[in-house]
Amino acid sequence: MPIRCLLIWPNSRNEVLGWGDLGAIAEPLALEYLAAALGEDGHVCRILDLRLHPDALEATLETFRPDLVGITAFSMHVRRAKAIASVAKSCLPHIRTIVGGHHATFLPDDFFEPAIDYVVSGDGIGLIRSVAHALDSGTELQLEPGLYVRDGQTGSFAGAGRSVPGVAEFRDAPLPDRRLTAADRSRYFIDNMKPVALMRTTAGCPYRCTFCSIWHTLDGQYYIRDIGRVVDEIAAIEEENIFLVDDEAFINQRRMIALASAIRERGLRKKYFTYCRIDTLLRNQEAIKAWRDIGLTRLFIGIDAISELDLVSYRKKCSVTQIEQGLELARKLGIDIFAQFVVAPTASARTFKNLVRFIEHQGVDYPSFTVLTPLPGTELLENFDSVTERQPDGRPDWDLFDCQNAVTQTALPPDVFRKEYRNLYKVFKGAYTRYREHNSIIHELDARDALASGHPTSAVHLVAKHQTRRSVI
Repeated sequence: MPIRCLLIWPNSRNEVLGWGDLGAIAEPLALEYLAAALGEDGHVCRILDLRLHPDALEATLETFRPDLVGITAFSMHVRRAKAIASVAKSCLPHIRTIVGGHHATFLPDDFFEPAIDYVVSGDGIGLIRSVAHALDSGTELQLEPGLYVRDGQTGSFAGAGRSVPGVAEFRDAPLPDRRLTAADRSRYFIDNMKPVALMRTTAGCPYRCTFCSIWHTLDGQYYIRDIGRVVDEIAAIEEENIFLVDDEAFINQRRMIALASAIRERGLRKKYFTYCRIDTLLRNQEAIKAWRDIGLTRLFIGIDAISELDLVSYRKKCSVTQIEQGLELARKLGIDIFAQFVVAPTASARTFKNLVRFIEHQGVDYPSFTVLTPLPGTELLENFDSVTERQPDGRPDWDLFDCQNAVTQTALPPDVFRKEYRNLYKVFKGAYTRYREHNSIIHELDARDALASGHPTSAVHLVAKHQTRRSVI
């Protein structure tokens, strides 16, 4: 008899890159892939996005009555994911719970809890299929690389390693089951792209930036999908706006030109947004032009640093001159640039001033900011010695690992650093600011209150929605 599986995207106090409820809520693509794979095996799935339905957990458990609850989690979701598993077990003691995602991939032991039965380290499609098959057939679950299983008697977890998909697994993965998010799709957005769909044409990144874990996730591999399957998926997407979540889409210029040509030949017209390195933009201009001609309107570029010293430290393999040239080229091509800047905890008051000056001088209309954070899987978190924000048990306070809080020692006093960081948003003149103005009242706490509040994003507190167009950011 097929099992019933509830796949959950947790809500948290903040989201990666500081977008969260103030700038983007995008579809849970990873869960749609898992649901598609389970559906192929005959199982019944439902997706619950707690960002949109924060009070629906207990009711969904009671009405759907799943046999398996799957939860994905980034680092700032760790505590919330464990709470969700506990609620699920309390409502339906017989169910099994499984946790995966970025954090579990690198630190699975953070989920070795009584309310969690399985933890997935790495690619989850094959492993959740194995778990579902064992539950369905009543057979003993065999351990595979990347799967950790709790012993019902001792409570200890057995398992080892990490699951890394091969090229065939990525190439042949089923298309994400977007039917399961049909009721929510009109609410998914990134900036003014609403509604927006996510899709992937490649996976992995060949670069080795020190603050990034993407290349570790796939052990440095770079996988590409068949052009025909990509075009078929685009044709099936109803939304006009598509964000390509490829880690680095434009590396292979010949392929991207061929893909753009295939999309044009099918008569598909969408608006595209995707990630791109500044040196890739300069090197593969023809591919960028080809995509601009079929609807590419904007690129998200991790500029990350504006000094040669920091660029070398991050192993960005590009120069400040290339950054300036890339921004000028984008303007000539008529493509908007969403530029991400990484602020190191070692930043001084002069560092912040220089960053503001650079943004204004270069005419960057859509800057976004992150704090350099030692995320799991990066070279910055080889151990916890540098982490200053801890839980009572000594583990890092994962709630704060949202790339918006300094979790290591700052050169400035912590309250001064926070104030300087929040002041960066005063140069934020893009559409994210307009979204805030139209949808919420934002109250800026002073640094001391922010630090004392205990809320990870307490420097920005959402007071009310849909009441005024005023904003103090």
